[in-house]
Amino acid sequence: MSPGLFQDRTEVYEALVDWPKRLEREEPFFRHWFREAGVRSVVDVACGIGRHAALFHSWGLRVEGADISPAMIDGARRNFGQLEGLQWTVRGFEEPIPCRRPFDAALCTGNSLALAPDHTAVQTALRQMFSAVRPGGLVIVHVLNLWRLPNGPCVWQKSKPVALSVGEVLLVKGVHRCGDRGFVDLVVLDPRKGIRLHEESIHFLGLEAKTLADCAQDAGAAEIQWFGGYQNQTYDRQLSRDLIVVATKQ
Repeated sequence: MSPGLFQDRTEVYEALVDWPKRLEREEPFFRHWFREAGVRSVVDVACGIGRHAALFHSWGLRVEGADISPAMIDGARRNFGQLEGLQWTVRGFEEPIPCRRPFDAALCTGNSLALAPDHTAVQTALRQMFSAVRPGGLVIVHVLNLWRLPNGPCVWQKSKPVALSVGEVLLVKGVHRCGDRGFVDLVVLDPRKGIRLHEESIHFLGLEAKTLADCAQDAGAAEIQWFGGYQNQTYDRQLSRDLIVVATKQ
C-alpha cells in the first residue's frame, strides 16, 4: 500500500456516488420544502464537491457552498465556476457563517454532521446553521441511521470499478456499527495485480432523532419533523436507512 497515494480523497468519494441518480431522487424533496418555506437563498455547510449547491443555483437561488476541505472547494470551483449568486468558501460547519443578510435555508447532507468529533460539536454546528437563517427559514440535516445496522459485522454496500488518476481501480465500500459509533470502511484494490492500494475506516457518530431534535430546539427551532428518506417516509429507528430532520426557525 502507498499511504500518501490517497491523501486527497476527493476523486475517490466522487466516484462512489452515482450523482445523477442521487440528485434525481432527492430533488423533489428539496423542491417541496423550499417551496413551502419560500426559500430563495441557501447555505450548504458541508457541500463537498458542490453538487447540491450547483443544483440549487440552477433553480435561480442564491447559494453558498462551504466545506472544511480545500480540495473539495477547489473541485467545486473547477466543476461549476464562481458565478453570480454562487459562492464557494472553505469553512468548517462549527464556524460562524458570515452573511450580510440571513439565508432562507441551511442544510447539511450526506452524513456530514455525523463526522463531527463529538455531540458538543454537533450542537455547535446546528447553532451556527440556525444563526445564519431568517425566522421562518429551514434547517435540514441528513445522516445515516446507524441503528438499523447490526452491532459488529461490516455490511458491504458497494463494489465499483472506476478510472482514477492513479489508474483503473476497484472501490469497495462498507459500513459497520460498534455500539453508538459507526464506521465507513473503504478499500481500494488494483484489480490486475490483486493488491490493496489503500484501506481506511472512518468513524462517525450515531445520532438519534431525539438528540438532533433537542439540539435544534435549543438552537431556535419552532417546528421539527423527521423522515426516514427523501420520499418523506416515516422514520423508523430499526428499519430506515436515513434520518432526515427538517426544522423551522422561530
